[in-house]
Amino acid sequence: MSAAAHVAGLDDITMLPVTDGTIALLNLRAQIDGLEPDVRRGHTSSERGIGLIELITLRGLILGHIADYERAEEIAEQLVREAATDGTAFVARAQTRAVFHRFTDALDDLDRAERLSLDADITNRERAAIFQAVGRYDEALAIREEAAEGRASFENVAGLVGLHAERGHIDAAERMYAESRRLYRGVSPFPLALLDFQLGLMWMNAGRLDAARTSFDAARRRVPLYAPAQGHLAEVEAALGDVESAVARLYSFAVSSDDPDYAAQLARILGKAGRGHESRHWCRLAAARYDELITSHPEAFADHAAESWLAAGANPEKALRFARMNVDIRRTPRAYGLLAEAIGATNQDRNNNFSRRCSHRSVQREG
Repeated sequence: MSAAAHVAGLDDITMLPVTDGTIALLNLRAQIDGLEPDVRRGHTSSERGIGLIELITLRGLILGHIADYERAEEIAEQLVREAATDGTAFVARAQTRAVFHRFTDALDDLDRAERLSLDADITNRERAAIFQAVGRYDEALAIREEAAEGRASFENVAGLVGLHAERGHIDAAERMYAESRRLYRGVSPFPLALLDFQLGLMWMNAGRLDAARTSFDAARRRVPLYAPAQGHLAEVEAALGDVESAVARLYSFAVSSDDPDYAAQLARILGKAGRGHESRHWCRLAAARYDELITSHPEAFADHAAESWLAAGANPEKALRFARMNVDIRRTPRAYGLLAEAIGATNQDRNNNFSRRCSHRSVQREG
């Protein structure tokens, strides 16, 4: 697909008759607020509890709120305690565990759900997502292709978009992207925004920054408060030289989000722009928050912490520790790339320190 055709396709699809993104977020909040009181009192069914988990997790994904993920995890644990023979409760807990990269525990929950006679189609959908997250791409592909062949729904085809995009299979991802758009019959902007975001990641990883900017901007236009889309759009803008736009875009998320990734990105961009004082401020904030999250959710934040310490944090030794932790959890090309970068930076830092010590000793002897 040419760049012009890619842009034209996104412009066309952005006009689909879906709910305004800001209104959709207000509706999402209202749904959550309507379910929360009964769940907190324990006066609800498993079905309503699972529905609340899905809604809160979606809000966390869109707004970049880690507290939402933590609340979803609490509800899932409550459901499993109260409905220990309900396989859907274990699937819900598997989803929340996967969010925090507790993949082995999540797979155990899916096995338990199947032993409770839950339909394998339900568990396999979640299993494919986990296999993809840990780099077991062939197994994930087999499950997703079987699902799409059995029922060519938007959800099943969209799952293939993310998988092909992550593997860098651009032609296949674009074909599935076009097909999933054709199949979409909903009015919510969230699934389409998530789809655009996946394509943006693919273009960014392929070094096609103009196409990445188009996709991230499409996701942002669908849902203006879609934090990950805004964050990656800022990253691409900075790489293309539009630093002021990137800084302005990141600032509100760095201030409001409990995810330190936005503060870390802002620190990196400001540092590269020569604004060291501002960069150090955001770096300190990000570092303090990463230390908190590594304590409570080490598996989930090892990769981002490593990236932060490699860049604005300028601590390769610490980055290497987290990169090694990450590759133990997720054996993906990205994880191995991050580990290689951390090893290289650590070796360079050690060589620089050795050279400085040798130079210092030489000066002492001459004196």
